Amino acid sequence: MIQGIGGALFSHAANAAKQTKPIEAQKQFSAFLKEALHEVNKEQVQADRLTEKLVRGENVDLHQVMIASQKASISLQLALEIRNKVVEAYQEMMRMQI
Repeated sequence: MIQGIGGALFSHAANAAKQTKPIEAQKQFSAFLKEALHEVNKEQVQADRLTEKLVRGENVDLHQVMIASQKASISLQLALEIRNKVVEAYQEMMRMQI
């Protein structure tokens, strides 16, 4: 997941370096955010499934459950930090005097 968000972020930055219209940039950024949140959700769902299997006593390795849980946790923390930076940047722009 982290590679997914990081890779998407770098490819988004490379695409933004090209001359694009504001509406196109907005659509690209929106698509990037949707994809990143979808990936975070996938990590959370996978961790939940493995945890449920472990609780039911199915044949699941404990280390696989712990790895999936940590990946989901780190993905969520990264998404929250990205959100915080976006909100911070928006607030900074709103404080700018024209």
